[in-house]
Amino acid sequence: MKAKRYIYLLAVLMVFSASGCKKFLEKSPDLRTQLNSKEKVAQLLVSAYPKAEYLSFTENASDNAEDKGPRVDYLSVSSEQAWTKAYLWEDFENGGEVAGSTDTYWNETYLAIASANTALQYINAHPEQTDLLPYKGEALLARAYAHFMLVSLYANIYKPGQANSDPGVPFVTDPEVTVSPQYKRGTVAEVYTKIEKDLTEGLPLINNSVYKTAPKYHFSQNSANAFAARFYLFKGDLPKVIEYTNKVLLTPDQAKTMLRPWNSTYAAMIASALETQFTKSSENSNLLLGEANSGWGRHFYIRYGLGRIITNTVLFGPNVSGGNYAYKATPYVEPYWSSNKFDELFFESKIGSGFGQPYVMVPLLTADELIMNRAEAYASSGQSDLALQDINTFLSTRISNYSASAHGVTLAKIAAYYGITDPKAGLIKTILDLKRAEFITEGLRWFDILRHDLTVKHNKLDANGASTTVELKPGDPRRVFQLPIPAQKAGLALNPR
Repeated sequence: MKAKRYIYLLAVLMVFSASGCKKFLEKSPDLRTQLNSKEKVAQLLVSAYPKAEYLSFTENASDNAEDKGPRVDYLSVSSEQAWTKAYLWEDFENGGEVAGSTDTYWNETYLAIASANTALQYINAHPEQTDLLPYKGEALLARAYAHFMLVSLYANIYKPGQANSDPGVPFVTDPEVTVSPQYKRGTVAEVYTKIEKDLTEGLPLINNSVYKTAPKYHFSQNSANAFAARFYLFKGDLPKVIEYTNKVLLTPDQAKTMLRPWNSTYAAMIASALETQFTKSSENSNLLLGEANSGWGRHFYIRYGLGRIITNTVLFGPNVSGGNYAYKATPYVEPYWSSNKFDELFFESKIGSGFGQPYVMVPLLTADELIMNRAEAYASSGQSDLALQDINTFLSTRISNYSASAHGVTLAKIAAYYGITDPKAGLIKTILDLKRAEFITEGLRWFDILRHDLTVKHNKLDANGASTTVELKPGDPRRVFQLPIPAQKAGLALNPR
């Protein structure tokens, strides 16, 4: 079993446990922090990012997970229920205290929004303090990001060119969150309009110089532009995807220095070293990092998740380049496969007690996703040559012993590999497959499944090893995660089932 890294709880860490017991739209979190200085605003904004992760349920709901069959030696972790329900596309009845559950992510994300709103209330009340403007930018970006994640997970996905009149999520702008029947979900389109307003107002105010330490845990100019590119990809505004990406990755050579070095530096690392390096703030690819109370560092020790079939087909099977991926997924003991991306941090409540909570660091925005988002924007707007340029820049850091002549992707190569002659469709298929492999165990595959109406197939094994296949098709209401049941107390209608 892989070793856990222990970090002992200090008084400052009590905020983690305090926030974990709050339920948005069920209890009112006490965020009446006495703000009276720029320093306190900055401290408050540390909590404006969700202290929970979506990886557990988006990854296991996607086609990057499999059933490894009934066994008696699976590791028992508190998050196992969350991962199992996600794989089976089942709702939680009361998952607010379960790390890695859809309920916990909802609760913690609205707590983050409440922190951002508290900071904004103070900043807006002191317009003369111009040194607060960078923090206003961060608070607006954090609020926009949180609502974007919520509306993408708990409402029907935004469809460019359509009305998007389905119920969204409450867009909260008040710092005090109170139990009230007046909360309204609005529509997906209305939520997007409000997100865009925060994004476009906040981004010009971001100033990298205000955070001298731990800058990757706050919105910077790079991560803000990366978020903007993701938002506009979902919205279907392709020129803006390209515009915002170009502010971070302008040339192929510049982009290459910011992509994960899978076929060079990473290739020489043992699994434990890679697990540590992957989520370091010093890693150029990591643009925004978040911390989460989660057992996801042990994702390989449960029945449903990454296994031999997915690993051997998605990571180690053939791909359009004709080469081999340099990814480092490894088995501990069959059928336990790990992506070697997450190093568990274990916060002990008392030194030597063995009791505490597991945490992981989560890459929320990366240069790797950013370049592939631009590639999709180029492909979708008919700029095939530029899409291929981004794809090949990406592959040059992914394919072992990469050679442009041997492994470079062309439209002809795509057509021959996939049997797709339409350039746009072939490029999109290529990009989605490359992203599926790249972001295994990072949860991003789910969003591509939703945006492109892909069918998800899961295998189910019985005690005799016989396998059946179940499908989650476009239009199935289970593709939208359920709101926590206590949200009904605030007058919110749950998603249909």
